[in-house]
Amino acid sequence: MPRLIVRPPSPALADGELTHLDRVPVDAALATAQWTAYVGVFRERGWDVHELPRADEHPDGVFVEDAVVVFDDLAVLTRPGAASRRGEQATVAPALDGLGLTVARLGQGSLDGGDVLKIGRTVYVGRGGRTDDAGIAALRTLLAPRGLTVVSVPVTRVLHLKSAVTALPDGTVVGHLPLVDAPATFPAFLPVPEPEGNAVVVLDEGTVLMSASAPRTAALFRDRGLEVVTTPVTELEKLEGCVTCLSVRVR
Repeated sequence: MPRLIVRPPSPALADGELTHLDRVPVDAALATAQWTAYVGVFRERGWDVHELPRADEHPDGVFVEDAVVVFDDLAVLTRPGAASRRGEQATVAPALDGLGLTVARLGQGSLDGGDVLKIGRTVYVGRGGRTDDAGIAALRTLLAPRGLTVVSVPVTRVLHLKSAVTALPDGTVVGHLPLVDAPATFPAFLPVPEPEGNAVVVLDEGTVLMSASAPRTAALFRDRGLEVVTTPVTELEKLEGCVTCLSVRVR
């Protein structure tokens, strides 16, 4: 059974870090309702949901993917690039107990999980404002013995690599071209018509989850034969969040 690690939004969500977007009002109650609906998609499909305690002191804590990245049976606790987020791992680490995972900590540099895109045995890592060369080198050291290849990708137009691109079940990378620094890096790349269409979570080999804010992209994916599940995440998108960063998937 696939497992999901999530964290409810903090009441201070609106004070979260912003890099590429202007700050606009965030409805905390609506954000919580949208988060609940998001988690409900996984529950309805049989995922085992592990909910972390709400971290009121960490406005960005809901974006739990940035704190830990899972590769097969290895969980890597990251070193977030924003100093305000470096206390989040204290409550993430205990949640990994009992999941049958080997836990490692990044030894140096900075790295956000939102910068890590796994496709088969290749791990693309965004080099940008939150992840640096030392963090990428440290991750490469952890993953090389497991037969995983780490490829550094420039990220200058968005917060994280997965704010620009994600991958469909067949490995095709999708992204809105104005937000993608180096589309030629990927063996197969499909442009999508909306910026919110960049982010998909693979639920199974024939199904993806994505934001309800990108209906034209959803139609494009359905034309490719995929089942597409959509959910609204507008309040999280105001803080440079998306459907990928709201959870850690353990398959």
